[in-house]
Amino acid sequence: MESDRLLPLVVGILLAAWTLAAAWAILVARRRQKRAETQLRSARRLARMIEESPALPLLVRSDGRIEASPRLAQWLGLDGVPQYLTELDTGERGLPADKLAELAEAVRRTQKTASPFRLAVTPRNSSRSLALRGHLADPQVSPGGAALVWVFDFSESEGELSRLREEAARARGDFTALVSLIESAPMPMWFRRPDGALQLVNQAYVTAVGAASAEQVVAGGVELIETVEGFTPAEVARQASQRSEPVERVVSTTIDGQRRALRVSDLPLGKEGVAGYAVDIEDMEELSRSFRAFRDAQRALLDQLSAGVAQFDHQRRLSFANGPFQRQFNLTANALQDPPAFERLLDAARDAGRVPEVRDFPAWRREKTAWFLSGNTHEEAWTLADGTYLRIVAQPLPDGGLLVIVEDRTEQLRLSAMRDTLLRTRTAIVDSLFESIAVFAPDGRMQIWNRRFANDWGLESDFLDTHPHVEDLLKKIAPRLKRRAEAQTVGIVVRASTLDRTQKGGRIALADGRILEFAGVPLPDGNGLLAVLDITDSQKAEDSLRESNAALLEADAIKTRFLASMSYELRTPLTTIGGFAEMLEAGVGGELNPSGQDYVQAILSSVAQLGEHIESLLDLSQSEAGLLPLRKERFDLMPLLRTIAEERARRLDSMDLTLDLRADGLLRPLEADRKRLSRAIGALLDNAIGAAPRGSRVLLQATRKKRKEGEGDVIRILVRDSGEGMDSRTLARALEGMKMSADGKSVEHRQGLGLPLARQLIAAHGGTLLLESEPGKGTSALVELP
Repeated sequence: MESDRLLPLVVGILLAAWTLAAAWAILVARRRQKRAETQLRSARRLARMIEESPALPLLVRSDGRIEASPRLAQWLGLDGVPQYLTELDTGERGLPADKLAELAEAVRRTQKTASPFRLAVTPRNSSRSLALRGHLADPQVSPGGAALVWVFDFSESEGELSRLREEAARARGDFTALVSLIESAPMPMWFRRPDGALQLVNQAYVTAVGAASAEQVVAGGVELIETVEGFTPAEVARQASQRSEPVERVVSTTIDGQRRALRVSDLPLGKEGVAGYAVDIEDMEELSRSFRAFRDAQRALLDQLSAGVAQFDHQRRLSFANGPFQRQFNLTANALQDPPAFERLLDAARDAGRVPEVRDFPAWRREKTAWFLSGNTHEEAWTLADGTYLRIVAQPLPDGGLLVIVEDRTEQLRLSAMRDTLLRTRTAIVDSLFESIAVFAPDGRMQIWNRRFANDWGLESDFLDTHPHVEDLLKKIAPRLKRRAEAQTVGIVVRASTLDRTQKGGRIALADGRILEFAGVPLPDGNGLLAVLDITDSQKAEDSLRESNAALLEADAIKTRFLASMSYELRTPLTTIGGFAEMLEAGVGGELNPSGQDYVQAILSSVAQLGEHIESLLDLSQSEAGLLPLRKERFDLMPLLRTIAEERARRLDSMDLTLDLRADGLLRPLEADRKRLSRAIGALLDNAIGAAPRGSRVLLQATRKKRKEGEGDVIRILVRDSGEGMDSRTLARALEGMKMSADGKSVEHRQGLGLPLARQLIAAHGGTLLLESEPGKGTSALVELP
């Protein structure tokens, strides 16, 4: 019974214990569940943190299998995480083969030796940079010797690091280049400490001061610049440092034994010190001096030009104007002292009437002002109100200025108009000439011709308008010649006038019977002129005249021979008559009564006069025939003149005339034919006596005149009367032995042969006879004998 009562108790106790145990188990399970949930949440959070962390784990087991997150697969460019390490390279994505082999070797070494490794890789076709850090995994993570590789994405850090490395490398290169540049710079450069002492100099500085090294220059404090106005270079550098402003000055110093001009600059660099450099500007100064001299010479040259030249600076103000420009635009000295602007100059020129009249002057002025901004040369023609024509050339200058050239072409245009007028006049004259004219160039082409030229040669105008060559012209005119080969004669004349610059001529006969005379004349411009004249009629007249002249010459020769023969034939009976008259006068035939004596005297006088005429006629005929014999002898002139005067004393007395016989100076003896010279002078004196009015004077004067130096002297004999005189035509007829008839309608031969005979006899002696006469002033006969 008790067992029955204890059994439910035991069962109750067991159930209670079981209930308690179940409750405790439930509580424990709930606690564990909460802990598990907490751990799971923590694991998820940790996993998420790992996913979001810049480092992702890669577990590589000893058999090559791997465990990793999908994010790492994305970093590697894979679609998913492969099972084995070797599958991280797909050929197009993943790790490169060389990097994968290097990673596998590092993992194998870590698994065996537990040594860590570092590795940087870049996946295929990706710009991502990954850093791999591997070590042996903890056994709790993976027992069996697995390797744990942490993968870091340091793309941004790597880019920044690369940029910093590049900048650092570039900075080092720039610094090296800067140091090399400073060291190799051709100008001296240096650096001073804040106290002004030299700390660094380059090689140009060392060379300029003539030192051995930069260390020697710095140690010795050798200065390149001399003390100027009591300030040393160090003091100037300290002043620049104190004021924190650059100091620039131009000084002179001695380099290599020569004085050079340097532009020295001291540049403060804060508390570090003062840098400096010196630029050799001696060549620049020399160039500046040369430029100033060139500019002065150029402006002096521009002042000598006839064209006006003005130069404006970049501010559009007048900087230079030569004399012609000042005169053309009426610029005064005050205007040059205060140079006007370009616009003001145009305004003043408009007021003075030196610019063209335009409707909108402001717009026109703006157009001209735009020349400064233009890059091209402008050329214009200005016609002024007073008729002046100006040629304007505006040339923009590189410095922004403007060069204006003004040329007065008024006279040139006037000359051009005159030239055009002259050309038209020349064309009209050439076309109206009686002669044929053609001008050929040196190359043989015809340039100018007239209508007469085409007509004479029978050429067409269309052919001449082509300006044919002389060879083509000769081929054209050859068929029109009587002898075709003579066409080359024309070509020779043309070539001689154009190329040889000589004058030639010739004649040519045409097939139609015409005769053309042509001549080639070289012209001053290098061309040749071919002048052609139709001389057919004149040639016929010339032939006729030549025949007539030949007949006249033959008749004159017959006359001369007749006179010479008749003169001798007349002298024989005249001598006989004179002999018988003298015998009668001597009483051979018996005594004559007074009347007989008078007759005999008259016969002797006529015989003597006739004999004189015959002698004169004989001398004249022989002189004209060139057969006059001269018996020259040496004698004094004055006795001969006195004899000639005495022989005419009775005639002078009968006409109540006075003969004035003179001899000026000492006369030399003459060598001549006394008889014939006496006859010539006597003939002149007889003419003077016959022409002199009653009661007047007749002058017979002999003088001696020297010729030019080295030509000796001449004897001059002057016979002068104060008669009525003669005009030039009457004087010419008198020399030919003719005079006007009484009715004035015909010309008849003179009774005497005095003047023609005198002229012939004097010419036979090598002298000259000059007659001067005016109506109402008498006549003068001047004889010059050598």
